[in-house]
Amino acid sequence: MWLYLLIFFIPVFFFLSTNPGRNQNSSFLFLFLLGLSLFVGFSDMFGGYDRYIYGEIFDNIADITTTKGKYSESIYYNFYSSEIGYTFLNVLISFFTENRYIFILIVTLIIYTCLFISLRKYTENYPLAVVLFMGLWFFFTFTYLRQVLAATVIWLSIQYVIERKFWKFLVVFLIGFSMHNSAIIFFPLYFIPLKKFSPKLIVGVMLFLLLLGLSSLPNSLFEVYETSSIVERHAEYNASGDLRIAYILEAFFFLYLILKSYKYIPTDKSHVVLLNMALIFCGILLLFVRSENGGRLSWYYMIGIISTITLIGSHRYNIKTMGTFLILGISLFLYLRIYTGWQAYNYLSPYKSFLTNGYRDNDDIRKIYEYNYNYDSDKFCRKAFRFTLNL
Repeated sequence: MWLYLLIFFIPVFFFLSTNPGRNQNSSFLFLFLLGLSLFVGFSDMFGGYDRYIYGEIFDNIADITTTKGKYSESIYYNFYSSEIGYTFLNVLISFFTENRYIFILIVTLIIYTCLFISLRKYTENYPLAVVLFMGLWFFFTFTYLRQVLAATVIWLSIQYVIERKFWKFLVVFLIGFSMHNSAIIFFPLYFIPLKKFSPKLIVGVMLFLLLLGLSSLPNSLFEVYETSSIVERHAEYNASGDLRIAYILEAFFFLYLILKSYKYIPTDKSHVVLLNMALIFCGILLLFVRSENGGRLSWYYMIGIISTITLIGSHRYNIKTMGTFLILGISLFLYLRIYTGWQAYNYLSPYKSFLTNGYRDNDDIRKIYEYNYNYDSDKFCRKAFRFTLNL
């Protein structure tokens, strides 16, 4: 646990030791996110089941590439039949490596590269933005590779929402949608008016969404995902489960910070789009308060909450210092909540990279889902790189 706490407090230290206003040190942002991407990318199948199915699919596709067979005849190639972008990415990477660990590392680097672009472009204070990212999303980058990839790719279309360039927006959106069909929830953003809505309207809409979320109605919204994949069936998003108090508290906390500082948020197109994304983020959490994983749909709007809350916490608009410490505190709380929840199944600790052979003794997920035991004794039993340089 101490290793993960150390990682969390690095950006906290940078934030507290620098000017509390605008801090856009690109070197810090790049180096820290690079470090995180390597920490996540080199980890040995952490985070749960998903990495194993992604690895098994990739290994199979890489075998077809090696034998120059027909991809269309493989059940694994058609595993995500409606998400051809992700399948194509598997095929593309398979021309460079046939090893699942290198595949996961490459995908992780792509995710963090897209994340870097968005955080650099849309946040006021990079250390504070990274702290929020750590609390809200960091651990999910270990395992939900497809959905995280789809979200970070689709954020690249935000500038076209701001500039009102629909066809460019559509192209980027479709790329993200082809990685994970749940990205469809991002499409309506383009059609939301570029204006600040009244606080009374916001409160009314949020209460209405909460009432809807308490019913079983949101179930019907997930019919579109019924055949999206075998791994992430729409049942995982079923809204008939127990009440998710954490979703309500998280949404209300961010809504409180936003509405308390509403008049300080600029009215230019960029800030308004990101503000509305932040509000949608909160609304999705309230709509799916009875869903075990419905909150994952809010990920497509997470850059909005990070950007808006970072703006509020930057003090650029005379926000009190106490608000900043509330942001740091809630980020730490969310970070620890996810860590402790996952660590109950030994998903994260003790940390082990794939640079060493073997496996963790208490890794129950490996015992259930490992499909190639050769990886246990030799992480590079499958070629890491298909091509070598003759120097």
